[in-house]
Amino acid sequence: MDVLFEKFQQRLVWVDTRFVRSLMDEINWNARLIGIKGPRGVGKTTLLLQYIKLHLSNELETTLYVSLDNIWFNHHKLSDLVDEFVKKGGKYLFLDEVHRYPDWSQELKNIYDDYPGLHVVFTGSSLLQILNARALFHTTRRGRQYGSRYRIASPKRP
Repeated sequence: MDVLFEKFQQRLVWVDTRFVRSLMDEINWNARLIGIKGPRGVGKTTLLLQYIKLHLSNELETTLYVSLDNIWFNHHKLSDLVDEFVKKGGKYLFLDEVHRYPDWSQELKNIYDDYPGLHVVFTGSSLLQILNARALFHTTRRGRQYGSRYRIASPKRP
């Protein structure tokens, strides 16, 4: 997990927050489970990292961003990462590219059920996989799903 936290910290340094995605203001970031779907290249990753940098900079020790297409997950399970993260005080977990992880929707449901103090935000771009995730939102009845269709960046208003 330490290597993933290190990569997250390195990535966060390079995130530009002068312009933010307009979707940021439409999302209820207090929800325990948030799904953001959209085609590749529309800015889902940037949206996550900008949100973390702008709103969770004082809680980085309890925040983790990971991309599930990272080679680390070839030999490690998401559920094990989450368990260790929560045991170390983790509160905010951002999962990018969930459609790259086998059985991701079932694991997310289990994470949602097993860790009630954890806030999870995930992104995905595989339409079929994301559509199949409707069962996740139906089962939990607390998740919110947001979509982004266009690459739109607008200045953040004061």
